[in-house]
Amino acid sequence: MAQLTDDCFAFGGRLMSVDDALALIAERLPVLAGIETVPLHEADGRVAAEDVTAGIDLPPFDNSAVDGYAVRHADLAPSAETRMIVEGRVAAGQAGLTMAGGPSAVRIFTGARMPGGADTVFMQEDVTLEGTGIVLPPGLKHGANRRLAGEDVPKGGTIVTAGRRLSPQDVALAAATGRSSLAVRRRLKVAVFSTGDELAEPGAVLAPGAIHDSNRVMLVALLKRLGAEVSDLGILRDDRAVLAAHLAEAASAHDLLLTSGGVSTGEEDHVKPAVESVGSLVFWRLGIKPGRPVAMGVVRGTPFVGLPGNPVAAYVTLLFVVRPLLARLGGERLDAPLAIPVRSTFAYRKKAGRREFVRVGLRRVADGGLEAVKFPRDGAGLLTSLTGSDGLAALHDEVTTIEPGDTIEVYPHVVLYR
Repeated sequence: MAQLTDDCFAFGGRLMSVDDALALIAERLPVLAGIETVPLHEADGRVAAEDVTAGIDLPPFDNSAVDGYAVRHADLAPSAETRMIVEGRVAAGQAGLTMAGGPSAVRIFTGARMPGGADTVFMQEDVTLEGTGIVLPPGLKHGANRRLAGEDVPKGGTIVTAGRRLSPQDVALAAATGRSSLAVRRRLKVAVFSTGDELAEPGAVLAPGAIHDSNRVMLVALLKRLGAEVSDLGILRDDRAVLAAHLAEAASAHDLLLTSGGVSTGEEDHVKPAVESVGSLVFWRLGIKPGRPVAMGVVRGTPFVGLPGNPVAAYVTLLFVVRPLLARLGGERLDAPLAIPVRSTFAYRKKAGRREFVRVGLRRVADGGLEAVKFPRDGAGLLTSLTGSDGLAALHDEVTTIEPGDTIEVYPHVVLYR
């Protein structure tokens, strides 16, 4: 694994904004993921390691967009019906033919190569059969229903840029232009721990004072959706020596270490001293709610992020802090998630200098627009506020007041981890 310096996350301020945190990630972190070549059927969801260009024109030859009759436009009467004989027939996959001299047509089918000399295609439903010939109506434009070679992508044109997370559409385009494999970034290896003596595995019988560990299940699922190769390393107890030993061991085989819980400053929060004993830690007191206590540092050259223990805070900080970090380490060009402008139905007050994410439901109103309805209860520990909402309303740092009717930005949950 590539090694980072212990001070790569150093920051002198008391409270870091989300934007400053993301700028620091972009500025100081290298791409860690190497390059490998995979067949197309394994490329979906991977990050392109290089620009991909078309090996051929797409389509590779002029062809018909419809079932109909191919003609020379110059043979058509300018303002009256045109009668023609049908001199041949060409279907998709056939080698095509060259039209003879004189006004004539060729029966042609969708995707078939245009006959030599033909430049226009009449749709079959617009054509009248008359004996062994056809009658063509006036008014069709030159080149109608013809697809030109290279009109989708010319040979040598860029079809995918380096850093793009590949979609099924990208893979299809690569296949159509002659590619059978693509160079992609290796999947990042992420180790995930939960910390806390109160945690029990899902399904276990709970002892007094214990709760089931839901954060780790959620984080592993989100990381997999984001394309990471995840090692689920279980629950670590509140013992700094145990924490330190497991973190140090995991650092040698992973690109990122991720924990939840134990990152605040209470006397039962043991992550900070554990990390500092095997690396370095700079607390990012981020200007974000929920999720202010986010720890970040380096353990033996491997980046470490400690997320809050409250599930909503862990969810928010993974998607808005860890996701950009993963993109940087993995060589992905990450565009900001697409927010939907909607009308607020609620009033809200917040402090300046802090970005807040409010859980909301979306509903369609009579004029066709969308309204955001605030989830009725606050609290970073309410998992039902995630399952019972459609997305997160982002209230930016400078905003202090939201009134009913104001336009706000909402990130649907699905766009945050697709």
